[in-house]
Order: sequence, then C-alpha cells, then structure tokens
Amino acid sequence: MRPAPPPFPAFPTMAFDKKPLLRAVLGHFGRCSTAARLRWGRFLGWLTPRLLRSRAHIVRVNLERCFPGLSPSERDALARRHFRLLAQSFVDRGLCWFGAPERIMNTVELHGEHHLQALLDQGRRILMFAPHFIALDAAATRLTLFLKESATLYTRQSDADVDEIVRLGRGRFNQVHLVSRHDGVRGLIRHLRKGIPVYYLPDMDFGRQGSAFIPFFGVPAATLLSAAQIAAAWDAVVVPVISRLDPETGRYRVDVGPPVEDFPGDDGPEAATARLNTLIEDEVRRDPAQYYWVHRRFKTRPEGEKGFY
Repeated sequence: MRPAPPPFPAFPTMAFDKKPLLRAVLGHFGRCSTAARLRWGRFLGWLTPRLLRSRAHIVRVNLERCFPGLSPSERDALARRHFRLLAQSFVDRGLCWFGAPERIMNTVELHGEHHLQALLDQGRRILMFAPHFIALDAAATRLTLFLKESATLYTRQSDADVDEIVRLGRGRFNQVHLVSRHDGVRGLIRHLRKGIPVYYLPDMDFGRQGSAFIPFFGVPAATLLSAAQIAAAWDAVVVPVISRLDPETGRYRVDVGPPVEDFPGDDGPEAATARLNTLIEDEVRRDPAQYYWVHRRFKTRPEGEKGFY
C-alpha cells in the first residue's frame, strides 16, 4: 500500500529560509490578539493568490471540475473565500505551535470526543479519518490535547530548520508518534496494533500504486484504498473528524463523529472507499471554501486521458 498524505498540509510554497525568522513570525502569530490574527489572515488571503498564481490556477481548475453548475463569478467568489481561509489557517499555526494551551482550547472547540473516549474504553483500534479541510492543523493540535497518545504520518520538510519547528509544533502536546512517510502505512499499523489512535488523511493523489479511480464530485480521482484495507485487516473502526474555521471570529470547530457503520463491509475496498468519498463530498458541500482545493486532487488520470492542470 502507498503511504497516506502528510498529516497536516503545508501552506503552499510559503517557507522561511532561517529558523529564527520562522520562529519569530509564528511566535508573533501565537501571541498576538485575535483581532491581529484576523488582520494578518485578511492581508495574506488577499496577497496569496496574487503571488502564488500556479496555486490559484489549481484552485480554479478543481472548482470548475467539482462545481460545474456554478457560474464563473460564483466560483471566483468561492476561490477568494478559500484563500482567505487558507491564509488564516497558516497564521493560526502560530497559535497551535506557540500559543498557550488554554488559549488553543478556547479557540478550537472540540465536539464529539465522547465517541473517541468510548472506543478507547472498549480497547478498540481507532482510525481517525480526517479529510483535508482548511482547519486540519488546528483540529490535530486540539486532538493531541485530548488524547494521551496518538500517531500520524509525517513528511520531512526540505529545510532542516523548518523541519525542526514543524516536528516540535506537531508533537507539542502529550505523546505524538510522527511516522515517516517513508515507513508508510506499515509504520502506522505498528502503533494501531498497540491501541494507539491513528490520525489518517485519506484524500490526496499519490498516483496509481495502492489506489483506484473512485469518483469525487463525479470526477474519477486516484484514491488510496488504505483506510478500507486497514479497517478490514486490523478490525479498526473509522471515525470521521471534520474541522471548520469561522474567518469572522477566528474560531474553529472540530467534530468527531460516531464510527462509520458497517465499515468496510463485504463489497470490497473500492466500494468502501467510495462510501468515504461520498462522506467527504457531503461535508464539503456544507461550505465548499473550507476544503483544501490548492492540492492537485485530479493529478493522476486514467490511461489516455489528458491532464487537467
């Protein structure tokens, strides 16, 4: 099986060369007032699509494919809101990685954690199914404040100084096992077998190996089958984790749902994975701008089909 996507998607191409600068910027974001955080988010949300034109193009293509019924002006408005949310989520990594725990808990509301606690009390193996929503980073931080131990995949950053800050930030609270993507799903399974909840991101395009073309908003998308395969092989329950950001207040909401019923079922991993894609679609439709459209979700195409981007 191919490894799952990185646990918390990095803000596209925004990296600082020097550790002191990155630490200073994120530290400022972590300490500043809510009003200041929101001002930074608005400014970067305006600036980002102008600087990162290739990413803006990817967003436009994704929205055209997934929401063909919207007018161009409606999709443009959706893209602008998306970049506003994306920028705010980057600013708020400072809060997650450098802010006071009490402030994080007051800013990021966690709902449905009783589902996790009940499964932990029963000794069940838990796969937290966390699609790529804008608020994913804040959700992960908030969950590590709740869970005494957890595991997730980690992609090493190309800059060693940046990598150190990211690793320390993502493993800041309680015991977080950051499993290298090079170890893939096998690395996560080692922890899952011990009863450690695994935070798993299912919805990025990692090519054909370990994937099948499963419809996503009606478009065939290379989708990893790992969630269904892990659930079947290790008797793990799949628990959805859906996160959203309110750009007007700067507050986050993380909803932990009940386990997906009768999963993966008897119809095979592709049918089970299609169920999960439908679950993601339903949540995206509630507020489409909250999804991570800057990713080339449709990068891999069926044989003979022209690329989208």
